[in-house]
Amino acid sequence: RMDLGECPQIHDLALRADYEAAQKKKDHFYDIDAMEHLQNFIADCDRRTEQAKQRLAETQEELSAEVAAKANNVHVLAEEIGKKLAKAEQLGEEGFVEESMKLMGEIDELRKKKNEAEQEYRNSMPASSYQQQKLRVCEVCSAYLGIHDNDRRLADHFGGKLHLGFIKIREKLAELQKTVEERRKEKRESLLDRRRDRDRDDRDRDRDGRRGGLGYRDKDRDRDRDRDRDRDRDRDRDRDRD
Repeated sequence: RMDLGECPQIHDLALRADYEAAQKKKDHFYDIDAMEHLQNFIADCDRRTEQAKQRLAETQEELSAEVAAKANNVHVLAEEIGKKLAKAEQLGEEGFVEESMKLMGEIDELRKKKNEAEQEYRNSMPASSYQQQKLRVCEVCSAYLGIHDNDRRLADHFGGKLHLGFIKIREKLAELQKTVEERRKEKRESLLDRRRDRDRDDRDRDRDGRRGGLGYRDKDRDRDRDRDRDRDRDRDRDRDRD
């Protein structure tokens, strides 16, 4: 069990409705706060998982690669049985009897495979070593699981509040990470669009400025030509008088 204490936040449906309405008008980034909180929580759980694995590596008898692979096969099948059994019981309680019975049939097949895997594991090592409980750490909630745990114990674990709670947290974290990343991507694209628009406006102003400058120079040249023509006409008139 994990005692997280009382939540310091206010849980009020009216405030939640106000937030959802306000979020449509302006991004208040509360979902990012929630994502960061869940990230810290899951990081702490993963850290405990790695520490537990390290302790097991230091305290449990080291197995050869072949025996370890056989032990892992037993663990995998046992976990699959436990998960399916917990799901079958849940479906039965919800009234989905046919679906529950179908899962129970799958569980029977898995039990046969598990018995065969256990026999292979047992035959690969001395009896004294086999009797020792080989533990592994649950990757979801960091709890210890034993290779000799029965189906009931595994079903209680995988259907328990702690394990299911961690699954829900991890799923919610993945959902928030996807949503936040999409928003960040949209914001980056929006900033790029605004920057491109600003650059285009700057180029247009520069081009208009250059055109304006050319216009002034053309007018100056025209005035110079007019003055030259006037001077030529004056000289011609003077020669005519002479």
